Amino acid sequence: MASLDQLPETKTELFIDGEPRGADHSLRIIDPADGVSVVGYAAAASAGLASAAVAAADRAFPAWAARTPQERAALLDAALPPLEADRPATAEILTRENGKILMESVIDSIVFEHRFHLAIALADQVEHRTELAGPPYRTQITYMPLGVVTIIVPFNWPLAILAASLPQALLAGNTVVVKPPPTAPLAAVRTVQQVAQALPPGVLNVVTGTDAEIGAALIQDDRVKKVCFTGSPAGGKRIMAMAAGSLTRVALELGGNDPAIVLADAELDAEAMQRLFTGVFDSTGQICMAAKRLYVHRSRYDEVVDGLSGILAGTRLGHGLDKQVTMGPLHSRRQWEYVRELVEQARASGAEIREFGEAVEGADLSRGNFLRPSLVLDPADDTRVVVEEQFGPTLPILPFDDENDAIARANDTWSGLCSSVWTADLDHAATLASRLRTGYTFVNAHGAAHLDERAPFGGFNGSGMGREMGIEGIREFMDTHAVGFPAAPQP
Repeated sequence: MASLDQLPETKTELFIDGEPRGADHSLRIIDPADGVSVVGYAAAASAGLASAAVAAADRAFPAWAARTPQERAALLDAALPPLEADRPATAEILTRENGKILMESVIDSIVFEHRFHLAIALADQVEHRTELAGPPYRTQITYMPLGVVTIIVPFNWPLAILAASLPQALLAGNTVVVKPPPTAPLAAVRTVQQVAQALPPGVLNVVTGTDAEIGAALIQDDRVKKVCFTGSPAGGKRIMAMAAGSLTRVALELGGNDPAIVLADAELDAEAMQRLFTGVFDSTGQICMAAKRLYVHRSRYDEVVDGLSGILAGTRLGHGLDKQVTMGPLHSRRQWEYVRELVEQARASGAEIREFGEAVEGADLSRGNFLRPSLVLDPADDTRVVVEEQFGPTLPILPFDDENDAIARANDTWSGLCSSVWTADLDHAATLASRLRTGYTFVNAHGAAHLDERAPFGGFNGSGMGREMGIEGIREFMDTHAVGFPAAPQP
């Protein structure tokens, strides 16, 4: 790997109404692996520039909505080919600004394109018409696009998460303003601009900047008809409060404290343990749908702890561009402090903490946001590391004796995004899944790598509202429209 100070800096502009736009100020993006290396600079939009993006999207809406879904799909499909050639550069930038390992950044870019193709394949289902026969009326029920949509993207998987809503919004006939994360905007801007410049001006815009400066312009403008936000529950509440004044619709995906339940008959061979491990620790644990609480039947408890410990012992920490590295740093120092605090509170409460992993040769873990992955063994149910979403490389493992008790403990939470059931009996898995109050339940797996992206995705309870992906995800960006005709009199 080249020295960090030898890597080029990336500079990105805004993209508004079909053209790159500069700004008077910029965001300086720092590599979380050392806390000092400058990855690049992103234009920091003013409120006026953000409003200009909304205005451009509003002007472009009538003509874009007037196209057929098939025409929109063809334009979207034609915009995708440049992404593959640019993928190596985009992935390198993403790793440097985000912190995750290069392989994950490549996958992030691939998933962005893949989700576009999945949405495009649904074009023929967008214009759906239902007829209600008379008398007394003959009524047609159809769907219409909403208008301008703002999509606010998080740092962890910015491309994949963006593509869970962006192609659906565009295919439905809406125009869009994308706001990438202020701490890791570069790869997202680069990718969105490549797509946007192949579409009619104003259909797709991207603005970067601080929440304080441009948040209100992208959320509270009356021309914005929907805001999609992925992030923390606290962030979702702020978005919802801001949108309330203009009655702007919101779709919120707010993370989760996801439970995984390992039953006594679970098949726990090496491949299954690897699935469990990646479902927890991919992206240094910074994935909304990662397993955050592991409930294990007491008869299998030691086996699961030993299996995960064996895999974690091979963790190699360092910069994500180093091919030897299997786990990078946390994205922010604040998150590093938070996860460390959860682990230390669990230790102080009497739980056993097992920490794993070593630095690769040449890596100085003291300079970045590195945290050794850990297992928290048999903590009390009210321990913070159990109750709160860690969003980091630690996992509480809790034994149970009765599966009804495990279900009750799994459901006793503020969240409801994902869950998983691990058992050799698939019929029984389906029964238990129906009792888990989450938007998606995996069987014998957990996490994004095992998500069926044709299905709708979203959470219950404090994990948000609305659904992404699938035809349901497209309908989220449309309104029902009914037209009633007098029915012909009966002979």
